[in-house]
Amino acid sequence: MTTTHPTAASTIEGTGVVPGLAYAPAAWTRPRPAVAMDAPPLEEDQREGEASRFDAATRVVAERLTERAERATGPAKEVLEATAALARDRGWLRAATRMIKGGTPAPQAAAAATGQFVETFEKLGGLMAERATDLRDIRDRVVAELDGLPEPGIPTPESPVVLLAEDLAPADTAELDPKFVVALVTSLGGPTSHTAIISRQLGIPCVVAATGLDAVEEGEMVLVDGAAGSLRRGVPEEEARAAVEADRARREVTRAWQGPGATKDGRPVKLMANVQDGAAARAASAGPVEGVGLFRTELCFLTADHEPSVATQARIYRGVLEAFPGKRVVVRTLDAGSDKPLRFANLEHEENPALGVRGIRVAARDEGLLTHQLDAVVQAAEGRDGEAPWVMAPMVATVPEAAHFAALCRERRLVPGIMVEVPSVALLARHFLEHVDFLSIGTNDLSQYAMAADRLSPHLADLTDPWQPAVLSLVAMTAAAGKEAGKPVGVCGEAAASPDLACVLVGLGITSLSMAATAVPAVGARLAEVSFEACEEAGRLALQAPDSRQARQAAAGALG
Repeated sequence: MTTTHPTAASTIEGTGVVPGLAYAPAAWTRPRPAVAMDAPPLEEDQREGEASRFDAATRVVAERLTERAERATGPAKEVLEATAALARDRGWLRAATRMIKGGTPAPQAAAAATGQFVETFEKLGGLMAERATDLRDIRDRVVAELDGLPEPGIPTPESPVVLLAEDLAPADTAELDPKFVVALVTSLGGPTSHTAIISRQLGIPCVVAATGLDAVEEGEMVLVDGAAGSLRRGVPEEEARAAVEADRARREVTRAWQGPGATKDGRPVKLMANVQDGAAARAASAGPVEGVGLFRTELCFLTADHEPSVATQARIYRGVLEAFPGKRVVVRTLDAGSDKPLRFANLEHEENPALGVRGIRVAARDEGLLTHQLDAVVQAAEGRDGEAPWVMAPMVATVPEAAHFAALCRERRLVPGIMVEVPSVALLARHFLEHVDFLSIGTNDLSQYAMAADRLSPHLADLTDPWQPAVLSLVAMTAAAGKEAGKPVGVCGEAAASPDLACVLVGLGITSLSMAATAVPAVGARLAEVSFEACEEAGRLALQAPDSRQARQAAAGALG
């Protein structure tokens, strides 16, 4: 790859989602195949053969994705399995096949059917809107197979590069090699996109929603700062390499950190892991984490056609509890709906699922789902030493909801809490704390509802940035109520995984942080470098800032 060094220095701003610095030539993703929609129609005797050719191409694409899923682990495996399933989606396949049998050539039919489904997905919003990117990726892979072209997507570099893209499909991000792809920058995407999730897993710097990214040329040397959310062009090589070396030294400190979580002057901060099953919990327990701050139980049941039995649920929960004997495990009850629909729990169709029947609202329609789950937690904890499991309900919006949930938990000697995702809970936190023993702030949804912006929309990443001062104000309000009541308030959203933002949250009064287990050392090492007073000052300045970018900059200055 030829590298170029532009003479004019400039900075492209975006949203930083994985901290770290990287300096390397830019490499753009391989182009997607073009489809000429004015192709002549098929003759009658060509249509069956063309339909068979389309069917064979979709099978090849699905099989390739399935093979990759079998080689992958963790979130990458889940992402690839979901994408492979989309390649086999009967609705999409039927729509394209019907067009082919009506005379449309296979590439054009694949493109037209995709356009229909993408329009529907984007109207539905939430996870379905994000799946539009996935389906476009499937379309492009099928068209490339039909036309005998290489698979579109990421290049296969022989030396380190910074990968640039408008957006990255799950099948692209799930198999990135961090030896060669040292940073990711996209012009679309958000803090909860597949790109961000896989980047965190790989531990490589990542910036999304970067405005003006298309100005960067192939092979141009760029410096990416995942914490600041920037891509700098024209940086003198000596300066860039010195910055990367300083970042490498900081990472060595991170790798050496062993816990427990505390600020430089000894203020304790419980650092915990977000997990989805026993395997993830066992992997997390091998690191310096102090328990589970978020057990996402719904991820165990995403493919279930019927509600799992109490015994089945108990077996799954026991795997997580046993990974942390004697330590705190916070179980979130089913957060079904919106971006995580369950066939046996949710309504078939809602105009706006993010504002619909999800979380605790599902239990209002069928309380057995909730009570069976609580019974399963009790059963899973039988014979376990240490404190009883903590259980929290998602999407609570009113005090009576919280009071009823707390009563169900206390009947079973479980420790009751609720998620703070709806702004009404932050506004009335002291009233909710009269009924529950703890609060846990989900910054992804709290940002979405506070800023009236779909957290999965690649076009609104700046609004759903957890650095938004309005969101931080709700966090501070909740933490103050917790301090007044003498009850813990934690954060279990993506915000907890950002080292500088973690310091700000601690300064605002948050007592525990839960995140992907791989992010814990970086957060712990950062907290150990700064005093609690510095965290408080960073929080104060962030609250006073007019927007998320200036909040981030002000906090960084206070933290040093």
